[in-house]
Amino acid sequence: MLVRVLSIALNTYREAVRARLLLAIFAVALGTCAYSLVVATLSLHNEARVVADLGASSMSMYGVIVAITLGSTSLYRELEHKTIFPILSRPIERWEYLTGKYLGTMVTVSVFIALDAAAALTMLASETEQDPFRTAGTLVFDAVALGVLVAVARRQRVFVALVFAPLAFLVACYIAAPAPDERRLLVASAALAVCEVGIVAAVATLFSSFSSPGLTAVFTAMVFVIGRSADTLARLPAKALGSVVATTSHALARIFPNLHLYVPARTLLLGHSATTAVWPYVGMAALHAVAYSSILLVIGVLAFRRRDFS
Repeated sequence: MLVRVLSIALNTYREAVRARLLLAIFAVALGTCAYSLVVATLSLHNEARVVADLGASSMSMYGVIVAITLGSTSLYRELEHKTIFPILSRPIERWEYLTGKYLGTMVTVSVFIALDAAAALTMLASETEQDPFRTAGTLVFDAVALGVLVAVARRQRVFVALVFAPLAFLVACYIAAPAPDERRLLVASAALAVCEVGIVAAVATLFSSFSSPGLTAVFTAMVFVIGRSADTLARLPAKALGSVVATTSHALARIFPNLHLYVPARTLLLGHSATTAVWPYVGMAALHAVAYSSILLVIGVLAFRRRDFS
């Protein structure tokens, strides 16, 4: 069972990495990190803060875009190219196939966020008192490591990012040490972005199990918007908007996932909150994401079992 799910996940990752759209989104994400240096020059002694805030926003925004894109098109491509029929004709359950698709999407987005976080941390290091030669040396090390990995894995180059992404992330964390608070913000934001993307990808997988890619993308984007507005919807006053609107908004806030949990206040991410510590908060958010994603995935499997491909 585990081997079959892992095979589907790795195949999903392989197809996603080769997609030009994903590479284009990644290029835009790197461009956003570089642009943060330009915006930082306009601030007054807050360069590190600007770079960190824009980097954290970049990871969250582009991670969600990638999750919606992959979640809404991955299964449809299999149906369009009719490659799903020989797969399901083998001794593989539909729940294994859908779970593998979801895990493949999560691996792809996690690698994307890790590389984006590494770029943001590198930009942060350039705005600190870090030795420029050490920063340049680490970049050379990353380039050499990437070249070695590509040379070693000649036939499986698409999997190089699975090794290079965490390596680049750790190296970037090292060179960003002179700004410990901002580094903590970026690392915690990256972890929360992965958790949020886990729920968004599960929503996209659920809708793709019975809907078209266009509707899947629209429905998932709507769930994301409502989830990010859950706190606001839960506090809408009945006196100003009426009881019907207030009741409906409160119900939506309870039914839809509260994605606002994954974009907490800056003081919390910096570790300056007097009531909540950073890493326990990230741990609770991760448990919430796992529980919600599991429920959505079970519903998606039930819908996928009933789908008729004839």
